[in-house]
Amino acid sequence: MASANSFRTRARGDGDRIALLTLADIEQPEFITAWQQLAHRACEPNPFYEPWFLIPSLRLGNMAEKVVIKAWYHAGRLRGLLPTLRSADYYDHRAPHAAGWLHANAFCGVPLIAAGHEEPFWQALLSHFDRTTRRALFLHLPLMPADGPAFAALTKVLAASGRPHYAAAEHSRALLAGGGTAEAYLAEAMSAKKRKELRRQHARLAEEGALTFERLAGNEDLAGWTDEFLALEAAGWKGEAGSALASAPGTRRFFAATLAQAAAAGRLERLALRLDGRAIAMLVNFITPPGAYSFKTAYDESFARFSPGMLLQLENLALLDRPDITWADSCAVEGHPMIERLWREKRRMVSCNIAIGGSARRALFRLLMAYETRPRTQS
Repeated sequence: MASANSFRTRARGDGDRIALLTLADIEQPEFITAWQQLAHRACEPNPFYEPWFLIPSLRLGNMAEKVVIKAWYHAGRLRGLLPTLRSADYYDHRAPHAAGWLHANAFCGVPLIAAGHEEPFWQALLSHFDRTTRRALFLHLPLMPADGPAFAALTKVLAASGRPHYAAAEHSRALLAGGGTAEAYLAEAMSAKKRKELRRQHARLAEEGALTFERLAGNEDLAGWTDEFLALEAAGWKGEAGSALASAPGTRRFFAATLAQAAAAGRLERLALRLDGRAIAMLVNFITPPGAYSFKTAYDESFARFSPGMLLQLENLALLDRPDITWADSCAVEGHPMIERLWREKRRMVSCNIAIGGSARRALFRLLMAYETRPRTQS
């Protein structure tokens, strides 16, 4: 385990440098304080790289032994952070590379960058990878918000340097945004006929028992609420497929730890629709002003005819009424049949490949770029 002194030695300095840190390093109280300050001053929020989420994530499997935290210091202060992983596994084939690290339950890969320092961060990071390529052919940055300031700065830096790069993957997911009220948004998003149908479903559901809604922001009965969510999710199709959070002890522990630490950090919001006290739809939001992320949702499939998940999402529109929130990311797959009926905007996410190293390595990268961006024929 790294000592506090060894951590300070690596992070000390008044210049522009990148420190390579481990889980033991980033758990040091001194670093966590600086990390939290960076998260609150970031050019765009990313809860998946904040301490309360990333530290439990690194305890999944043996990832703490593989992931390296790139911490960028400028003028002696922490101004950027990106967890990275080196791997030969690239989508469905082999290609040694370095990458920003995400796991199956993390949905945004933008680094934490202090506002106003976006371009210097990218310049420092790319120069670092040029010097430390090892066997990596390129740098892969997954799930970058294409319309955010970090990606705009990266695009500018790449254009100025002439460094080869391309989009390896791209998709859009539902986004909630708008300057009006939740009521006004719903009126524009859905036809009068559909709104009437949802009111009918709500009334019919209320005939089944006492129907109540709860919104919780603190840690009130958090352990019980967490267990209830895990059981609800596992009872549905995700449980049958083996992809529910409760399907493996590691993801169960990760979820419980993340919610507990998010609540302690003031980042957690929990919603539930209850029938006679029993949850039939539940939702976890991460509140990261000026944005929010809908992290996980589950509903009781035996009540599907009443659309409990959609009824809960109607309550979730209250995000628009918060003065500190201007948008919310659904974290949903593209084309999600429920959320895209309600959330009208889109957030475009790009996974980008960038050349690193010297001329020979960049020549190989251009071959990969030509192959991956070749015109595709439709059969």
